[in-house]
Amino acid sequence: MDTREIQQAVQQKYGEIATAVKSGGGACCGPSCCSTEDPITGNLYKADQTSTLPQQAVDASLGCGNPTALIELHEGETVLDLGSGGGIDVLLSARRVGSTGKVYGLDMTDEMLELARENQRRAGVDNVEFLKGDIQAIPLPTGSVDVVISNCVINLAPDKSQVLAEAFRVLKPGGRLAVSDVIVRGEVPPAVRRDMELWVGCIGGALAEADYTAKLAEAGFEDVGVETWRVYDALEAEGSFASAFIRARKPR
Repeated sequence: MDTREIQQAVQQKYGEIATAVKSGGGACCGPSCCSTEDPITGNLYKADQTSTLPQQAVDASLGCGNPTALIELHEGETVLDLGSGGGIDVLLSARRVGSTGKVYGLDMTDEMLELARENQRRAGVDNVEFLKGDIQAIPLPTGSVDVVISNCVINLAPDKSQVLAEAFRVLKPGGRLAVSDVIVRGEVPPAVRRDMELWVGCIGGALAEADYTAKLAEAGFEDVGVETWRVYDALEAEGSFASAFIRARKPR
């Protein structure tokens, strides 16, 4: 599929979700969006994490994990969230880096950025900045952040190698990557890869674990680890997809 075609489909889908959330609706990423509990996005955050956040930030959460729980954040650090959506992971990270730290949220969808900035205002958080841009071309200087996080977004990118290369570029030496993402377990039918609805639904563009680790190594990362934590059925291919925690480090 054409790169621009994928990006336009992703922007349209997530723009519609942001609009629905602002109108009092819910959000869903996976292929079972008609179910009461989405198998990908359900039950990712503890109540004590979300109780003080704006409800729309919680409602717009479309992740497949909780990247803020994957990594230790320190006072004064700079964090970048790739594909920040409604801002839930940005706001949670902002608490942990404190007033001397900074958290950037990067998203390419205008409606999501508007929703995220509204959630920031409601939360009264000052050490946050939401940027418009493509995660394949991050609009930040080289070596400017301590931690890169992302939550079920890299699988949506047409060129995942470029995303990881950009994440590596903006990290400081010794910087860390902590990502939640969907991975493939076993063979995926070609028809699934070509299905745009499944691509924007976090399934069609997912990488196999071996491909993910290879791309991280090619980008220059070390200490790469992939931890599968939730396997789910999709498209009658039981066990073919899973949510995973992915960690890596930029060499010092």
